[in-house]
Amino acid sequence: MSETIGFLLNDAARLYRRGFNARVRDTGITALQWRLMIYLRRFEGIRQGPLAELIEVEPITLSRMVDRLEEAGLVERRADPTDRRAWLLHLTPRADELIAGMRPVTDALAEEATDGLSAAERDQLTGLVERVRANLSRRICQKEETAA
Repeated sequence: MSETIGFLLNDAARLYRRGFNARVRDTGITALQWRLMIYLRRFEGIRQGPLAELIEVEPITLSRMVDRLEEAGLVERRADPTDRRAWLLHLTPRADELIAGMRPVTDALAEEATDGLSAAERDQLTGLVERVRANLSRRICQKEETAA
C-alpha cells in the first residue's frame, strides 16, 4: 500500500520536529519557538496577529510564546507608532546569536534527513516541496477570499 503525499509530508514533518527537539533540548527552545524566531527574522517588526496567522496558532497561544521568549531575552515587543494598542515583535541580539549557534545543528539535521540523496536530488526535492506548498497556499488563500 503506498501512502498519500499528505501522509508522507505530515509524517516526515513530525519526525523532523522530533529530531530537532531532541537535538536542541538543552537550549530550552522548541521547534515551534524556533519557527516563530525564524519568521521574525524574515518579517522583523511584524504584529502579533499576523504572526499568529503565519505560524497557525491562536493569538493567545502566540502571546504566551512571545512572553516566554521575551523572558528569555530573545524577543522584544515594541510599541507600534501607528497604533498604540499594537505591538511589533523584534528579535534581540541574543536571539541572533542563538540562531547562528544553532545553524550547525539544523544543517546536520537537514543532512541526516536527505542522506543518500545527491545534490541534484536535494535541489529537486526542495523545489518540489516548495511547489506543493505554493499550490496549497494559493488554494487556501482563494478559499479565504471566496468566504469573505
